[in-house]
Amino acid sequence: MPKTIDARGLSCPEPVILAKNAVDALTAGEEIIIMVDAEVAKENVSRYLRNAKKSAKIQEIDGYFKISVKG
Repeated sequence: MPKTIDARGLSCPEPVILAKNAVDALTAGEEIIIMVDAEVAKENVSRYLRNAKKSAKIQEIDGYFKISVKG
């Protein structure tokens, strides 16, 4: 089961910091899900993941964004 980071309602840079901490602890084969509810947070987390050379899948679900990252 993937680890879930619920960053909904948080302002940047908090979602990015939570994503960074989770990605730093990610091991091969593991998956994390980061949930954010703001377009800005989605863009900032996505930018961080690109810079960290991590592939992410982003889905919009019921007014929030689900960002899935695999190690």
